[in-house]
Amino acid sequence: MTKLRERKNNRKAVLRSLYGAVEHNRPDVNGSALRAELGLPDEDLSAACAYLADEGLISVDWTSHRTPATVALTHEGIRLMEELEEAEEEQEDRGKPEEVPTDD
Repeated sequence: MTKLRERKNNRKAVLRSLYGAVEHNRPDVNGSALRAELGLPDEDLSAACAYLADEGLISVDWTSHRTPATVALTHEGIRLMEELEEAEEEQEDRGKPEEVPTDD
């Protein structure tokens, strides 16, 4: 049984991968390619995708074996990832020292 932390990490990895695909104008990702990229076993990828689909963050076309054939971020998934990206950028900006104006 996969631990909670691992399941959450798998879900985050799926979202990040799909968001990266959207940034490169690829609206959906082949399930086999996603599995290979993330290095997840079928059951872990399927569990992550099922959870994220139930949350309305991704859409999944399933194979007859209940593994993802194609996966895509929904509008809500894109919004969530954009919010997370903005929060990370704000965090980075707060960590940088402020520029001190110089008199030239």
